Formats: sequence, C-alpha cells, structure tokens
Amino acid sequence: MRKEGTIVRWDDAKGFGFIRSGAVAQDVFVHVRDYRSSAGETPRPGLRVTFEDVHVGGKGPRAVAVEAAAPPRASKARDEATRPAARKQATRRPAHAPHSGAWWALLLMVTYGSGLTWLAWQRQVPWWVLPASVLLNLGAFFAYWHDKYAAQNGHWRIKEVTLHLWSLAGGWGGAWFAQQVLRHKSAKASFRTIYWSTVMTHCAAILGIWWFSRAA
Repeated sequence: MRKEGTIVRWDDAKGFGFIRSGAVAQDVFVHVRDYRSSAGETPRPGLRVTFEDVHVGGKGPRAVAVEAAAPPRASKARDEATRPAARKQATRRPAHAPHSGAWWALLLMVTYGSGLTWLAWQRQVPWWVLPASVLLNLGAFFAYWHDKYAAQNGHWRIKEVTLHLWSLAGGWGGAWFAQQVLRHKSAKASFRTIYWSTVMTHCAAILGIWWFSRAA
C-alpha cells in the first residue's frame, strides 16, 4: 500500500535521506536508487513523495518505489483547471445578490397595494390614486430601462435623482422590479439606501393615513 510523506533530510553526497509520513511511526530511510525521477524532479528536503515501505533484516522501515507526489506540470495544470471554475463561481455570486430579500420586498408591495386599495375604498384617498400608482410604476420601470439602454450605448443618461423622484412619486414598486429584472442600480449601496428611504416614506404615509382615519 502506497503512503505519502515529505523528505525531511537528504544527503546528495551519500545519496540517501529520510521521509516523514503520518502513516509510519518513524522516519523512513530512502536511497537514491529507490527514487524514480519524475519530470526532472530530484530528491530534496521538503519534496512531497509517495512510496512503499519495507522492513529488511530487523532494521527500520525503508522506502522503495519512491516518486514525487505531484509533478510541477501536473500541479500547474490542476491550478489552471480550477481557476476558471473559481472565476465562474465568483462572477455568479453577485448575480444572486439582488434577489436577497426578494420575498419580503414582494410582501411589502402586496401589503402596500392592499392598504392603498383599502384607503381608496374607504374614501380616505381619492380613487384616482390607484390608476395613477399603476402608471407611475410603469413609468419608473421604463425610466430604469431607458437609463440602462443609454449606459450600454453611450447615450445621454437619466440622472439618479430623477430615478429617485419616480420612486418618491409612487413608482417604487416598478423601480424595484427594474432593479431585479434589468440588473440596473441593484448593487450600488448609496443608490439603494436612498431608494429604500423613498419606500419607507410611502409606507409611513400609508400607515399615517390609516392611523388618522381611525382617530377620525
């Protein structure tokens, strides 16, 4: 059974040394004639090797059929093979980041829409607020799409403050969908902080109207 270890001592002049392995209780003697050169690799301290150990004449263990554990070229090939996979995995991660928390964002939109509909039904807000909200969300989505298209084609872009105004006017739901679907403005932390501030402003307004309607 082959074992793996590291050459810890080597004497070039005498042509022998010792291998240390966790699979053997003591250091294993190795002679240069029992070493099989691989890709020009010569025995030296620190070299990882595989070997078979034998016991001769009551002496300590001796290594035979010794080979370098990983030739430099093979090691390099493995590194090159793993790098594309690592890069691919690294590039995939950001793509999932915008979806984090999507479930509660959708729940928030459903709750907000239901609350706005209830307030309109109770005549706490004008009825035209509902169709206006739909149009504003469509407008916000289109604004994000236009800005991304302009960014990709070198055209005049929409200012970030304008995108925030669409959200503040009531199109924050459409803006959120645009961020997820178009992958636009979904990673810039400062932009998203302001965006969520507009969302919280609308939610607070709905809660405030509902609270005062109860008091009335």
